[in-house]
Amino acid sequence: MPGAEIVWKEGMRFEGTSDSGHTVVMDAGGPPDGTDTGARPMELLLIGLGGCTGMDVVSILKKMRKHVTYFKLNIRAERSSEHPKVYTKINLEYLIEGDMEDGDVKRAVGLSQDKFCSVSAMLGKTADIAYTYKLLKAEDRKP
Repeated sequence: MPGAEIVWKEGMRFEGTSDSGHTVVMDAGGPPDGTDTGARPMELLLIGLGGCTGMDVVSILKKMRKHVTYFKLNIRAERSSEHPKVYTKINLEYLIEGDMEDGDVKRAVGLSQDKFCSVSAMLGKTADIAYTYKLLKAEDRKP
């Protein structure tokens, strides 16, 4: 069964260690509660979502024998104003460059969102998740 260990360090700073041995620092914002030395737990959910679907999309494209040269995912979300302040809307913007057609990207993103990304499936229980994608040319990419 998957798990993690969370250890309180000081103030509102915690360190979470995954079963695979990787550590993430979490903290609240600046004083009086936190020292702003780590990501907020709700931010980590969005990062986890991005990692999950990003790994799916790149993997699917590689299995389709497409060459990915650039991948970026912008995520914006809205939260409920009342406790618990869950995410209610999440927008994903996939920016991909490589040797492929628009339909390849559409298929890979669709498979991730509709079938493979477990984080998206879980967050989709409380949030409306929408996505767009754009197949970039090198000159379209912004630093």
